[in-house]
Amino acid sequence: MASTQKDPTAIESSKALSNVPRGEEYEKMISGMLYDAQAPELIAARHKARRFMHEYNTHFPDDATPESLVKYREEKLRGQLGQLGANAFIEPPINIDYGCNIKVGNDFYSNFNLVILDCGLVTIGNRVLFGPFVSIFAATHETEVQSRRDGIEYAKPVVIGDDCWIGGNTTIMPGVTIGKGCTIGAGSIVTKDIPDFSVAIGTPAKVVKKVTPVPDL
Repeated sequence: MASTQKDPTAIESSKALSNVPRGEEYEKMISGMLYDAQAPELIAARHKARRFMHEYNTHFPDDATPESLVKYREEKLRGQLGQLGANAFIEPPINIDYGCNIKVGNDFYSNFNLVILDCGLVTIGNRVLFGPFVSIFAATHETEVQSRRDGIEYAKPVVIGDDCWIGGNTTIMPGVTIGKGCTIGAGSIVTKDIPDFSVAIGTPAKVVKKVTPVPDL
């Protein structure tokens, strides 16, 4: 269900992000309120994201080397994402709504075909691994028809803690928090929060076992 008022914590957090399209509809969007996705500043931000995707996903010059591609991709990610930690690598293709609402920690790796609909804030911790075809959906709609006719939607944040492994073809739904040290089995759909140091599998994902906790780094 959409929020009815702005979220001061989310708005304050967004001040630390880069490439943000500031404005009333943006603040409503990251607050989980109903907002107009056709606001000019949001259209422009999505247009910028699509140019980024085209360039990131297709850049492979004849004289490319592994080192030159890593450097190019890091530069492109830093110019589009809200925050990017050290030693983070995303295999193309990647697909995003904005990019500015994505915060990625250190030592992150994503395999091919990552999709992040980052209308809400998406926070990914340190030392997180993604298999191929992982999808994070922070964007959603009301089930009542009229708001969809009117082009009004809302979003909920997604948080993935440190030291997580998200298996291939996993979908993470709006508003979900996955605790630190978790493994999500391939093909899962995560609809509810997963506690720290858990292994969760299935549709919807359910905790099947716990793993030994380790101290924070």
